[in-house]
Amino acid sequence: MNDPVNRTMLLVDIEKFSDRDDVEQAFLRRMLYDVVDRTMERAGIDETLRLRADQGDSVMEFIDPNVPVPQVLRSVISELPAQLKAVNRMASRGAQMRLRTVVASGFIALDERGVWVGGDLNHACRLLDADLLRAALRERPGDVALCVSQSVWTGIVRHHHLGIPAEELYEVTLASKNGPLPAWLLGPVPASGQAAPSRGAAGPAPTPVPDASGERPGPAGGTEAGPSGGGSASTSTSAPAADPAPAAAPAPAAPPPAGIHFTGGAPAFGGSLVMGNQHGVSGGRVDGDVVMGSVGGPPRPGRAADGHAPADATPEQDAPSPDDRQPPGTGEAGPR
Repeated sequence: MNDPVNRTMLLVDIEKFSDRDDVEQAFLRRMLYDVVDRTMERAGIDETLRLRADQGDSVMEFIDPNVPVPQVLRSVISELPAQLKAVNRMASRGAQMRLRTVVASGFIALDERGVWVGGDLNHACRLLDADLLRAALRERPGDVALCVSQSVWTGIVRHHHLGIPAEELYEVTLASKNGPLPAWLLGPVPASGQAAPSRGAAGPAPTPVPDASGERPGPAGGTEAGPSGGGSASTSTSAPAADPAPAAAPAPAAPPPAGIHFTGGAPAFGGSLVMGNQHGVSGGRVDGDVVMGSVGGPPRPGRAADGHAPADATPEQDAPSPDDRQPPGTGEAGPR
């Protein structure tokens, strides 16, 4: 095997190539080579500075390191779609093609059988075959989808060379059989791809939109208190649910209407004026203490302190006194 050499790699693949019949496949191969050759010629890249590897439904171009990488990128971004559009305009619907493309850089070597090998080449081939790049081409109206490797982004794209729109490249992570691969995709990330890609030119982060509960999404799948929350502390959605708020205490009962209510015993009223209905009391104005029963005063002769006659009292002793008699027209509980 030869010693590895540094090359800029351009990989181009035809979408749904295996769905065509043999005649269509042969035509598409010729058209693919024609489009790539015209693109390189318009970019000023001579054939002597290119090595080609045929992969059937795709082609790989290994470009001499003396050719500036920005020159290659500009031709792929602007000239390749233009050349492809010119070919598709003259072809029938079954003979039109759409292309997935990758621009990468690294070291490759030629083995004893004339096959190019190398870890950087394997990386570029996995980018070309990634589902996300396929989805990007499938969901776009255009005919070309481009992905660049991390090394091309770091060394070339992020420096905003003329004709290379760094702000239109989005950082993505492509799945492969050897694990996730970082890359940069030209144009918007497809809906079937990752949810929140980074942009080539960092801009202000979008403001989370509060939901109906007054919360807005926070980092790591949590939630952040909205304006009604009174703070910005983040809470994870996996945390246990908060205890329900305690039930409101029952409203206090309305106070009883004004008045004096007797529920037993022997109430006593002291001084001042007694208003309203008086039962068992004659006259409108009462001066001094009003005593019902014998509470608060000396017992009647022959009566106990609670006002009742003793068990051995004579009928005369148990007879009511003049003060105990009720006025005519009243009963024990009030007027009839």
